[in-house]
Amino acid sequence: MTTPPALLIAGQGTRDDTGSEAFREFVRKLGARRPELPVAGGFVELSRPPLGDAVTELVERGVRHFTAVPLMLVPAGHTKGGIRAALAREKERHPGISYTYGPSLGPHPGLLDVLERRLDEALGGTAGRRPGDRADVTVLLVGPGSTDPDANAEVHRAARLLWEGRGYAGVETAFASLAAPDVPNGLDRCVRLGARRIVVLPYFLFTGVQPDRVRLQTEGWAEAHPEVEVRSAGVIGPEPELLDLVWERYEEAVRGHHAPGHFHQGADSHAH
Repeated sequence: MTTPPALLIAGQGTRDDTGSEAFREFVRKLGARRPELPVAGGFVELSRPPLGDAVTELVERGVRHFTAVPLMLVPAGHTKGGIRAALAREKERHPGISYTYGPSLGPHPGLLDVLERRLDEALGGTAGRRPGDRADVTVLLVGPGSTDPDANAEVHRAARLLWEGRGYAGVETAFASLAAPDVPNGLDRCVRLGARRIVVLPYFLFTGVQPDRVRLQTEGWAEAHPEVEVRSAGVIGPEPELLDLVWERYEEAVRGHHAPGHFHQGADSHAH
C-alpha cells in the first residue's frame, strides 16, 4: 500500500502575533485530526516559521513526498509565486523530495455557511434567521485587496455566492488595501444604493493587521454617519468547516483532480 503524502500548509503571513498564532494552532488542529499523517505549516512572508522550515521539519521526519495546500481565500499573484518559488528552492535543498500543489480555498459552500453565521452573530445571534429579517440588511464583504485583478475578482465571486438565496438586500464588495473601493467608499456606495442597515463582513481567515484596519475604518465611518446602522462581523476563524475544507483540498490534490491554478511538481507528480 502506498504511503499517503504528508500535508504542508502554506500561509501568507501577517505582522500580527495573534494572527500568526491562530495559524499555528490551526495547523496543530489539522495534525490532531489525522495523527498518522505528518502535518506541518509555514509562512511565505512576515511570520515564523517560514515555509522552508516547515519543509525541513517534514524531511527530518522522513517525508519524501508531500502535498502543499495554500491556506488562503484569495491568493494574490505575488503570494502564489512566492509559494512556488519557496517550494522550488526546497526541492533543490532536499534532493529526492517531490510534491503536489492543491488549489486555494475559495468561496466553498462550507465557508459561505460560516460567513452567514458571522452575519447572524453581528445581527444579534437570532436576528437575521428569518428571511424577512434580512430584507433590509446590506452586507459589505471586505477582501484583502491585491494588484492582481484575478484575486480581486474572487472577492466579487464570493459576494455573489453569499447573496444568492440568503435574503439580504445586497452584498457589496470593498478591499482593505491596494484595490478600490476601500471600506469608507464601499460604505458610501451601500448608502447610495439605499442601505440603512449594513454589516461589514471581513473576508479573512484569521485576525490580523488588515481585519483590525477594516474594523477601525468601519467604526470611524459609523461615527460620522449616525443615521445609518452599521455593525462589524468577525473573521471566519478555525471553524470545523475550515478544517474539513483543507482536508478536502488535500485529497483533491492527492487524487490528481485539477482545479484552476492547480499544478503538480516533482518526480512522481503524475502518479495518481
